[in-house]
Amino acid sequence: MVCTYEEYLKQPKAITFEKMQMIHTEMLAEIGADVEALELYDELMKVITRYAAIRANWLLLSREEKNEQDSGRTSCHNSVIIHFNMLARYLKQQGRTAAWRDELGYEEDDPNNRKAIGDFACYLAFVNVINAR
Repeated sequence: MVCTYEEYLKQPKAITFEKMQMIHTEMLAEIGADVEALELYDELMKVITRYAAIRANWLLLSREEKNEQDSGRTSCHNSVIIHFNMLARYLKQQGRTAAWRDELGYEEDDPNNRKAIGDFACYLAFVNVINAR
């Protein structure tokens, strides 16, 4: 299966690269030099890296392999969401808005927001990957 960015953009709650870049910039501005926020961001990135690897291989798996790995993928995705929430909660406790978290949406409001959060997580992994040259 050959995938394109244009096909992705047709999906519900798809986020453009430009929008993801804006959200990331807002997030980093709020984190700033806050040591605890930077630690939470590092923890988030570790979970995101695992999740992105799982997701990158997903379309290459057989139906049987997907069935075997689905609960692990779901668990990792849940951990990504939990880590985003932890970072946002900490930033709010420090008097910041963490509006970027609201921008990503919440699964309770629309199940497709879960996918959008996963998409943004993969964007963050992408940024790290291209900077690791």
